[in-house]
Amino acid sequence: MNSRTEQRIALISVHGDPAIEIGKEEAGGQNVYVRHVGEALAQLGWQVDMFTRKISEEQQTIVQHSANCRTIRLQAGSVEFVPRDNLFGYLPEFVKNFLAFQKENGFTYPLIHTNYWLSSWVGMQLKKIQGSKQVHTYHSLGAVKYNTIKTVPLIASTRLAVEKEVLETAERIVATSPQEKEHMRSLVSTKGNIDIIPCGTDIRRFGWIDRQAARAELGFDSEDKIVLYVGRFDPRKGIETLVRAVGQSEFRDNRNLKLIIGGGSVPGQSDGMERERIEEIIAELGMQDFTTLPGRLSQEILPSYYAAADVCVVPSHYEPFGLVAIEAMASYTPVVASDVGGLQFTVVPEATGLLAPPQDVDAFATAIDRILGNPEWREKLGKGGRQRVESKFSWDGVASQLGELYTEILQTKVEEKEAVLLSS
Repeated sequence: MNSRTEQRIALISVHGDPAIEIGKEEAGGQNVYVRHVGEALAQLGWQVDMFTRKISEEQQTIVQHSANCRTIRLQAGSVEFVPRDNLFGYLPEFVKNFLAFQKENGFTYPLIHTNYWLSSWVGMQLKKIQGSKQVHTYHSLGAVKYNTIKTVPLIASTRLAVEKEVLETAERIVATSPQEKEHMRSLVSTKGNIDIIPCGTDIRRFGWIDRQAARAELGFDSEDKIVLYVGRFDPRKGIETLVRAVGQSEFRDNRNLKLIIGGGSVPGQSDGMERERIEEIIAELGMQDFTTLPGRLSQEILPSYYAAADVCVVPSHYEPFGLVAIEAMASYTPVVASDVGGLQFTVVPEATGLLAPPQDVDAFATAIDRILGNPEWREKLGKGGRQRVESKFSWDGVASQLGELYTEILQTKVEEKEAVLLSS
């Protein structure tokens, strides 16, 4: 990387805005990943531009995060929120406006890192039009997702075709866990180049406050048995499994049991409807007295919630990685998670927490009770989780691995150019 231009890279996340408040609808692990990767790469000296779709006139077109890192919002269709399954038709306009942005600024991005299948289509067009090198992170695979839902959307066949094409044509695919790589190979294509680089977390932001201080701050008693969920309201997140599991906990009659379901929702939107459904189940099981739904947990208060909990539960039907699990582990809190996807990589059974079959209420209840019933073991699991995150899942380490990958790909591009010049 000799010149400033060669250090310039574009991260594309069409539907996941890196500058949006984390925890809102359509704001989850992908937004966190792109934002933190972008900021950490900028600290390493890369010029990072993160492109997303503008969804309201109030939004700034350019948000400067640091000297070398910014989010750029492009228009694609009308300036309003559109569910991701309905966005594909707007992608050609996104490509057109991306090219216009490059032209106005007098440079071309030599490398583009796309996130989610919609962005991968954009990256493949840019690769064809201007020869940009492409790195891609899936964040979720259609082939896995469609196996776990009853109603498959109309866009499914398009998504599956795009996901296969990008695996076979991108310079490199970044899998966030060995399990995700295995799914790509078994369900998508045996062709293509895959590297495993995990997601990360900010190890300085989590784990600085101890359990008792966090409880005092949040108004919980030192004797409380606290079970925590953090994430979106979405049927695939398995919140119903968690509620029913806690509902049959052996600590249910203990007045110190507390269930906290943290996550934002918008009334009338799909996540708002899922929250209402979960609230009905809580009422049906008579759990209102010890269940709290505090809404979206701000980034400032989230570390205290993780630290205050005895156990954090990630009951998803599927997760390619599972960022919540490593945030909890970074906070010295054991995790009970579904035995699926990347959670099999992040959570080490009996060392940092426990795994249970997805949607298995009895298994989740048993796992949660094992940790609640043994405070000394809980402490040991918490320390094991923190050690694992420090050694494997810091954003600095993730960005460093990505930077090495980008450098390797860009060096290949330079060598290809030189070979063409020599042969002509």
